[in-house]
Amino acid sequence: MVDEMMNTLSELEERLSRPCEADLAAVTGLAGSLLILGVGGKMGPSLARLARRAADAAGVPLHIRAVARFSDLEVRRQLASEGIETISCDLLEPGALESLADAPNVIFMAARKFGTTGEAHLTWAMNTYLPGRVAERFRQSRIVAFSTGNVYPLRHVKEGGATEETPTGPVGEYAQSALGRERMFEYGSAKWGTRTAILRLNYAVEMRYGVLVDIGRAVYEGRPVDVRMGFVNVIWQGDANSMCLRSFAHCSSPPCVLNITGPETLRVREIAAEFGRLFGVAPQFFGEEAGVALLNDASKSHGLFGKPSVAVNQVIEWSAHWIAQGGRVLNKPTHFEVQDGKF
Repeated sequence: MVDEMMNTLSELEERLSRPCEADLAAVTGLAGSLLILGVGGKMGPSLARLARRAADAAGVPLHIRAVARFSDLEVRRQLASEGIETISCDLLEPGALESLADAPNVIFMAARKFGTTGEAHLTWAMNTYLPGRVAERFRQSRIVAFSTGNVYPLRHVKEGGATEETPTGPVGEYAQSALGRERMFEYGSAKWGTRTAILRLNYAVEMRYGVLVDIGRAVYEGRPVDVRMGFVNVIWQGDANSMCLRSFAHCSSPPCVLNITGPETLRVREIAAEFGRLFGVAPQFFGEEAGVALLNDASKSHGLFGKPSVAVNQVIEWSAHWIAQGGRVLNKPTHFEVQDGKF
């Protein structure tokens, strides 16, 4: 079934947080409480809403606490209006973690990527030091921690994507610090037996940001599309959030590591060509395909959760419609084309 087009932010937020039956089943196992650390980013608000809607639909009393600095006060207001407790704090500040009540289930999504070059110390603090402290503070909880496919080395396209068994080989300080995050949660799991799941995500997409929006806007605005990183994986953000909730059932010690992305290896040129067809323009390109790319094989998670419910072609159509009508975008380019790891 072809899904409906979205024209407003409220319609987009509704679609991103629409629970499926598997989400309803997942929240019944959360023992009444969920703590989300770093909820203020691109994915966090819709994840909190998904959990809230799933619990309400399942008739499960679930107390959701969402923690962030909340530099955007409107995000905090909206979450609070939907029955989600919001807590404003800087998790790096002394005493911040200790001030939070215990929770049987914790989602860790606080992270820093862009701005690493020039302020690497802050990236390491957010991505490695803070996870170590979270692992200790919530050692009695189940923890689902977001990571990134950047912990893998670039792959030759003919090899296919990296699996969870592929040796890590992070390029650049951001990716190195992300691997440090994983190691800290692994340490906590080894020392205290903390049941943990680590989600290596690349790349979540929706209409306001992501690889598809980056490519689609370039085509629509007549700017050349960079094809140096010629191939990508993507997943609809709603599906990524759903897989996050369902990952609690697979938390273990040692941690369960899961690649989270779509099943296809997508060629950037072909994505641009499809946007060009929808916009009625001829895309422009620059650069040469390197033959290597950051690619993940998510067969393991698809075996657990099924393949994503929303196909890439559907997201491209939605994104083209959103861009053409002047829908709001976050103006936060993914820099998916970067190959030297400098962000």
